[in-house]
Amino acid sequence: MIETLTGAAQPRRNFYGRRHGKALRPTQRRHLEELLPRLAVPGVTPGGAVDPAALFPGAREIWLEIGFGGGEHLAATAAAHPDIGLLGCEPFVNGVAMALRQIELGGAVGNVRLHVGDARDLVDLLPDGALGRVYLLYPDPWPKARHRDRRFTSPENLTALARVMAPGAELRLATDIADYVEHSLASVAEVPAFERGAAPIDAPWPGWHRTRYEAKALTAGRRPNYLIFVRR
Repeated sequence: MIETLTGAAQPRRNFYGRRHGKALRPTQRRHLEELLPRLAVPGVTPGGAVDPAALFPGAREIWLEIGFGGGEHLAATAAAHPDIGLLGCEPFVNGVAMALRQIELGGAVGNVRLHVGDARDLVDLLPDGALGRVYLLYPDPWPKARHRDRRFTSPENLTALARVMAPGAELRLATDIADYVEHSLASVAEVPAFERGAAPIDAPWPGWHRTRYEAKALTAGRRPNYLIFVRR
């Protein structure tokens, strides 16, 4: 077993990537100590269950953002859609600290809940058809061929997501890595529960809020790609 930042025990599964970065500033530590306990998703434990309807009473839909990074998109989306309950997953503690500040400044504390850990642990505990939308924005590309099975858009992970997405729900993917696009398209082709949406790949969807990772990609001369996959 392993223990998360919020103290919840989790089954041990392969996890790749960083959980901690440089030393946190005092304000970041304060947000983790004071605000995170208010926003943490309860019940993410082995044998547990997560009821999004109980977390967001009266919400029109529940959306999920996997790997929210510094929280720019998460906070902006939650503030723009106060009738939506937004779940966010991120294992990198420094990113969580930055996101908490964004959420507080944006006034979206009431309709955001966070899981500090592997998104798969949360997805496992959600009820069937719970989600109306899922965002996967600039995920780690794992560019080496021997690491491609670590990419989130594997058939296994897509199958797990399909279970918790309602019919017609969208999985929205943004990446600046052409090979990640090809890998994702190939994976979706193996999962009958999804079909590709008609949105153009070179234009973001309405309401898109740029992340720091997209800004870095543009500065480096890489072209962003935007894909939508629809739950059949």
